[in-house]
Amino acid sequence: MLRTTDLCDQYSEELQIAEPLFTYFGGKSLFSGPIATVKVKEDNVLVVEALETVPEGSILVVDGEGSMACALLGDRLAGIAVTRGLSGIIVHGCVRDTADLATMNVGILALAPMPKKSRKEGKGERDVPVTFAGVTWTPGHWAYIDEDGIVVSERPLQL
Repeated sequence: MLRTTDLCDQYSEELQIAEPLFTYFGGKSLFSGPIATVKVKEDNVLVVEALETVPEGSILVVDGEGSMACALLGDRLAGIAVTRGLSGIIVHGCVRDTADLATMNVGILALAPMPKKSRKEGKGERDVPVTFAGVTWTPGHWAYIDEDGIVVSERPLQL
């Protein structure tokens, strides 16, 4: 697996580096893959749809607008990601069932834990560029995550 420090050393001019806002909640801290996106506000219907349809190996980036009002992901949805072979999930918002998430073979980053579940109205957008943590997350670009942080590239990288 590629380390973010090595990628920064070799590709610094072409990488976006995310601000260190996130906490690790999943069982994997080292993961990478092509980005798929969802933009929602306190509603996780589109998160479920994306988890059920994005290609294996993808990283689902959920722009929850940084809301701390409810969780957009819990153990049931993370289980879908594991079953479908997703590489990881990055949530600009909250997650719940954190003890269970920690045992699952998927990378999960979020801002904070929150026990309250989200609404189920189906509002939001999929497969659009979203911007948070100082990075524009564009569908089809690549994210690389490890204990040192998150870097985003327009293309897959190798060392």
